[in-house]
Amino acid sequence: MTTYPPARSAEQRKRDVLQRWETDEDAWVSSASSDGTPCLVPLSFLWHGDRLLMATKAANPTARNLKARGDCWVAMGPTRDVVLVQSTAEVIGSSDLPADAGDAFAQKLGWDPRGRSAWVFLEFRPHRVLAWREENELAGRELMKEGVWAV
Repeated sequence: MTTYPPARSAEQRKRDVLQRWETDEDAWVSSASSDGTPCLVPLSFLWHGDRLLMATKAANPTARNLKARGDCWVAMGPTRDVVLVQSTAEVIGSSDLPADAGDAFAQKLGWDPRGRSAWVFLEFRPHRVLAWREENELAGRELMKEGVWAV
């Protein structure tokens, strides 16, 4: 029988989520086209203020899907330390991003898509955040609801 560590408190899970947002570089973005065709892609990200910031080519399905319908999920971490973020995304032209956000993105990720006409930024506003490791954390996994931290 496998023994798992005790469940983390909600406060500890929130700290762990914020730490992941500060230090991780990649996440999975799930979106859907207007006809319901799903799309799942990995993108690099920056946590900036109260939003996740990513970049992709404007012609990619993810950018098209999110421009038409901003609802999506973002997933981070391994399956035994998952963070799921239900979000609304906004597509921002590569030259329209505020300088402080663009500078922070370039510094963290080591590349800068600003000024490249084929690229756009995706800005994700979290509405709901779920985080858990094992079954013993499922009951308290909802850390944010309707854009407000529960803890």
